[in-house]
Amino acid sequence: MKSKPTIGRRFLIAGVTLMSAAAASAAPKGDATHGQQLFARCAACHVIGATPGTRMGPNLNGVFGRKAGTLPGYTYSAAMKKFGLTWDAPTLARFLQAPMKVVPGTKMAFPGLSNAQDQADVVAYLKQYRANGTKK
Repeated sequence: MKSKPTIGRRFLIAGVTLMSAAAASAAPKGDATHGQQLFARCAACHVIGATPGTRMGPNLNGVFGRKAGTLPGYTYSAAMKKFGLTWDAPTLARFLQAPMKVVPGTKMAFPGLSNAQDQADVVAYLKQYRANGTKK
């Protein structure tokens, strides 16, 4: 005959289940090498690294910690200027998933990266670069 779990044990089981679910839904660890390969799709419009300036899109050196729509020398859409968030890994991953849904009216005509691992990989690649284009 099995005994029923005590209230404390039920809470412990529920807590472990919730923690497992949260860990499973956490962003995957990024692979910068694969992110560099994926960035080839972005390179038509964006530059990163030692190459200065902008293309159709802004330079992405030091993008983390930068407020969206504020890189000097690049003309952003009104939508991106109003976006108002500062780029961090979760914000950029969400944007990479569906740019035109996250910032309706953005000039970024990119369908997005639907795969969370691909998003994390591009984020890991971009994180390597300081604002001056050197690697960390």
